Amino acid sequence: MLKTKDLRGQTVEELEAKIDEIENEFFQLKSKLKTERKLDKPHKIKELKKDKAKILTVLTEKEQS
Repeated sequence: MLKTKDLRGQTVEELEAKIDEIENEFFQLKSKLKTERKLDKPHKIKELKKDKAKILTVLTEKEQS
């Protein structure tokens, strides 16, 4: 799980790259869930959604300032 304090210290490019990584991992988990009907770590999907929301929040803060 990402910490907001750590995210604020990163650049916009790093945050956008992190979002791409999260989206790729999310897609892989969702496709695995559809094919196998079971995940080893089902909590990971919820965690990825929260991490993406944190990054988007920090990006919005950076745009406004």
